[in-house]
Amino acid sequence: MSVAEPRPLTVVELQRAVTDALDEMAEVLDPLGALFAAAGHELALVGGPVRDAMLGRPHTDLDFATSAAPDETERLLKKWGDATWDMGRDFGTIGARSGQWVVEVTTYRSEAYDPTSRKPSVAFGDDLTGDLVRRDFTVNAMAVRIPGRIVEDPYGGVVDLAQRLLRTPGRPEDSFSDDPLRMMRAARFTAQLGFTVAPEVVEAMTAMADRISIISAERVRDELVKLVCAPYPRRGLSLLVETGLAALVLPELPALALERDEHHRHKDVYDHTLTVLEQSIDLEDRLPDGGPDFVSRFAALMHDVGKPRTRKFLGDGTVTFHHHDVVGAKLTRKRMQALRFSNDETDAVAKLVELHLRFHGYGTGEWTDSAVRRYVRDAGDQLERLHVLTRADCTTRNQRKADRLRRTYDDLEARIATLMEQEELAAVRPALDGNRIMEILGIPPGREVGQAYNYLLELRLDRGPMEPEEAETALRQWWETRQHA
Repeated sequence: MSVAEPRPLTVVELQRAVTDALDEMAEVLDPLGALFAAAGHELALVGGPVRDAMLGRPHTDLDFATSAAPDETERLLKKWGDATWDMGRDFGTIGARSGQWVVEVTTYRSEAYDPTSRKPSVAFGDDLTGDLVRRDFTVNAMAVRIPGRIVEDPYGGVVDLAQRLLRTPGRPEDSFSDDPLRMMRAARFTAQLGFTVAPEVVEAMTAMADRISIISAERVRDELVKLVCAPYPRRGLSLLVETGLAALVLPELPALALERDEHHRHKDVYDHTLTVLEQSIDLEDRLPDGGPDFVSRFAALMHDVGKPRTRKFLGDGTVTFHHHDVVGAKLTRKRMQALRFSNDETDAVAKLVELHLRFHGYGTGEWTDSAVRRYVRDAGDQLERLHVLTRADCTTRNQRKADRLRRTYDDLEARIATLMEQEELAAVRPALDGNRIMEILGIPPGREVGQAYNYLLELRLDRGPMEPEEAETALRQWWETRQHA
């Protein structure tokens, strides 16, 4: 993996880190604390900002809890901030910005989900401890009272953070019943922070996995994206599979555990897939924008999902997965649409899944210029990601074979670079456009113009750049042959 495993921390280290972080946040904490205290209200920094401060990861988006009602919170924040907003008013939340600082202040509350509803019913509370118990995990159920900077940790979050252990403040069954998405968050925090999940939490996730069905596809998608883009995605994905949640939100992944790969190594396609994901992460520095790159990672995760549908046993005992690339692309598109991904993301990932075997279709490197042009044309704007996926897809333990594949792909990339420079390969198009085709052939707009254009494009891919006169001669010959066919 490209990210080292997190080292254990001590409680003393965490306390020192939060003290330093609070000093860095003094310019926002002290004025806000004084403002609310003068009005007779409690204010506390809560949740993720406290946890991240202890981990040495302070940021400028801060969450607070208060005894003040939303209207009073809004009045006070207008005295502090450059701008305020109340889109979360129904949940007791008022937001504000001052310079680089963005804060959200929420009235103490308790909330619970109706078993058949996706939306929480909100009831405001009257004390900080009651507010903290309704939070998802103990490491997020810590607070710092402002002013005074008194750490409140009624559920042992500091010790759990030091041990990198994920527990719930109360019974996990109650927590997950209140908000089933917290089961996805458990996997996400495992992936983001390298945490271990307490056995009772895993047990509750397994028993209650089907509760995830009441959560909207968009919320599930957002958690999945955060998980995949985290430093340790294998941990989170393994937890989703282990608890049965993956079978409900990404069923193509656990399905791979039933398949042996075609090389008969002692691992299934599921294990191979997670290895490819990790290797693609290691290669993200090859991408123009670096990483984490969701499209590249999700393509690695989905690249072999067509194998269960295409598996065939031959008479000699071998197994084949013919056309699993095409089938996998269709399954990927269907799953991403169900999770409400954008069309652009869906198209990009599906294209990579469909093309992930293309490199292996050209033997041991005897690529013609025509084949290289087509490879670039078909990859389009996903070429750099295709390079990453193809390289990551080599998980053989045979070092000689791995070295050979790497050298062959090095040669292909060098060929692409050469043709790119010589032919402006990224913008391959015929020497004649549609208007010129209609003028030469004397035909109106229609299907025949598109057919002529595609013929010239294929000719361009086969032969390389052509002069307009050469392309016109070829077009007339094609048209003549077509007229007499």
